[in-house]
Amino acid sequence: MIKKRMPLWTLIGLLLFAFALPTTVSADAVTGETVVTLGQDLTPQQKEQILQEMNADSNVKQIQVTNEEEHKYLGQYLDKATIGSRALSSAKITLTEEGSGIQVQTNNITSITEQMYANALTTAGVKDAEVYVTAPMKVSGTAGLTGILKAFESAAGKNINEEQKQVANEEMVRTSELGQNIGDNQKAADFMNRVKEEIAKQQPQSPEEVKDIIVNVAGDMNINLNNQDIENITNLMVKFSELNIDWDNLANQLDKLKDVVNSEEAQGFFDKLISWLSDLLNSLKGVFSS
Repeated sequence: MIKKRMPLWTLIGLLLFAFALPTTVSADAVTGETVVTLGQDLTPQQKEQILQEMNADSNVKQIQVTNEEEHKYLGQYLDKATIGSRALSSAKITLTEEGSGIQVQTNNITSITEQMYANALTTAGVKDAEVYVTAPMKVSGTAGLTGILKAFESAAGKNINEEQKQVANEEMVRTSELGQNIGDNQKAADFMNRVKEEIAKQQPQSPEEVKDIIVNVAGDMNINLNNQDIENITNLMVKFSELNIDWDNLANQLDKLKDVVNSEEAQGFFDKLISWLSDLLNSLKGVFSS
């Protein structure tokens, strides 16, 4: 049987109708989606306190993070005593518009800085999100990344590669160690970003080439690395270089982190300037009034 051809105008009409239909948005692109992770060992009162602190309403999606999960991702890099036996760190993550980058705020976190979290999240493939990490009392914050990644997976509706999770957690630990060794957490975080940038540019093919990048960046930034630092960071960055990463996208994310850091530094300068001017005016008032 011979099939009749569809008239040209009918075909055009169907195509126009198809283009007019709303496109389906994948679950990993819902701007505004918010998920909260709570440490399993928080008391009911502590949970309520943290939810209020986060300004999270009762309808927000909540998931728990266990101490076992924290040990799973940190046990290779930290001893059991450092990780602890209770899951207390909690996090809130909200997906933001494409291209907005990663912004992190912390409370009661003593060892891991906001940029350290942001750097590690970039390594894990997280992008375009607002993150808040907190605990009911002062904690190191090393376990906080576990909850953030779990929250992102839930909010975005996709799983993060396990190898990327491990590398992200190790990066956070090594950056914190370096910050303690050189006495400057910000410089340590900047150093890690610079190394990742050079790896993305140079695409090293051997551990020796990775080590050369690390040593050269340390020299440029006037950072003295001991042999253990060099060995630990080289091992980490070899794993990083072997991840299945979209290097162009990573470079864009690192640039956004720089913009955030620079804007925060600028804001800090202006805050100090305003405070100084305020003190000066108050002093002058005191002089003239007397």
